[in-house]
Amino acid sequence: MRFKALASSFILLCAFTAMAQDNKCSLKLSELPEAPELFGFRMGMSTAQAKARVPQVVFGRADDFGIVKTSISPDFDPQIDKASFAGIRTVSFDFLDRSLTSLWIGYDGSFKWQTVPDFVKGISQSLHLPDAWKSWKVRGQQLKCADFQMTVSIVAEGPSFHIIDQAAEQTIAARREAKEEQKEALEESESSEIVADAKAKVYYSEGCIVPQEIKENDRVVFKTKEEAEKAGYKPAATCK
Repeated sequence: MRFKALASSFILLCAFTAMAQDNKCSLKLSELPEAPELFGFRMGMSTAQAKARVPQVVFGRADDFGIVKTSISPDFDPQIDKASFAGIRTVSFDFLDRSLTSLWIGYDGSFKWQTVPDFVKGISQSLHLPDAWKSWKVRGQQLKCADFQMTVSIVAEGPSFHIIDQAAEQTIAARREAKEEQKEALEESESSEIVADAKAKVYYSEGCIVPQEIKENDRVVFKTKEEAEKAGYKPAATCK
């Protein structure tokens, strides 16, 4: 009897483990098929391809991290053919190095899926997604996969869909961190510079108070004390 009980427990544990594995998403962006509900947009498409899909879209200059953000509003822009974007209010794009890494689509009240559960069910069938969605914020649902995540929520009484390239987000975070480190290094370098008085031929080493009386024309900056002394400057009396 005890052996049977242990065997039954082992079987149940295996079943629960299998269920837990089934509720995970291991898909990658490259494996996602095109879906009619995304109206011709797909992750990784170039700015040129987006322009070909919507000639009215306008791209600004990339920021310091290679990011370009833009959007279109088929429901409000008279220049955009509403027939080819039926059911869409707004589409927002984030491009990193001219590649689409974030796509947000806001649908209006005429779209075929009106609730979050209906949208999740429908988009899962279109994109061949596993049943691994989790609750997100108040009424939304979220799906995290190998290198991307999706969210579905209700915005302005209509469903919204957002897909983000997580690998791109990591690249952006790394670039921000590198820029911040560069900024800190520059500030540290500037703070350690040696200020000198060209008229008095003296320099004020790090930690010394530099007199405010030094005129701008007489103010000289050296990177090191050795550089100042090589140029003929001596330590100020107040710094000895």
